[in-house]
Formats: sequence, structure tokens, C-alpha cells
Amino acid sequence: MDDSLVKKYIPMTETTYYTLLAVTSRRHGYAIMQYVKELTCSRVQLGTGTLYTMVGRLVADGVIEAEETKDGKKAYLITKKGQYLLYRETKRLELQIADGKKIIEQSDMQPDGC
Repeated sequence: MDDSLVKKYIPMTETTYYTLLAVTSRRHGYAIMQYVKELTCSRVQLGTGTLYTMVGRLVADGVIEAEETKDGKKAYLITKKGQYLLYRETKRLELQIADGKKIIEQSDMQPDGC
């Protein structure tokens, strides 16, 4: 794996992370937006401008690949490089959550309702 690619994508933005999750199966742009919206219960909603700018960058970097479908749409699928980056970011987030839980449990923090 190219270290510059890891430096570019790790840590990953939330929109990039969810887009990579979406393209673990072949999907076109609108399907990516719908998948992310459903997966996150509408917490993350990708706009078309954000999505297509990001997808262009991901394709150029070899993180995902684009394929034209029979109906003229482009479908996207994660590559091996993308799988590696998604794995690395997921592991990074797991460690971050574990650290947060440890501190919260040690300090017996209670939310104040805000």
C-alpha cells in the first residue's frame, strides 16, 4: 500500500467512510446516497455535489472503480486499496471508541441531558 494514500485518507472523513461502506457492493450515485441515508437513519445525507466530487477523487486515486452500466449510469465498487483503507479506518475508529469508553467509565460521567 502506498503510504501517501494512507496519509491522504486516514483519518477519513465521515462522508468518505460511509461512501466506501456503500460501495462494498456495486452501486450508482443515487443508490450510494440512499444506502448511506438508510444505514445511518438519515444522520448522514450525502449531497450530489459532495458525492460526485468525492467519487471522482476516489476513482482517480484507485480507491474505487467506476463502470458504465447498460442504462448509461456509472456504478462504483471498492478496490483492494479501498478495502485496505476502509479496514484501517474501522480499526482506528474502534481504538478511538475504546479509549473514550475507558475514560468515560473511569470518570463515571453522566450526560446532563444536552
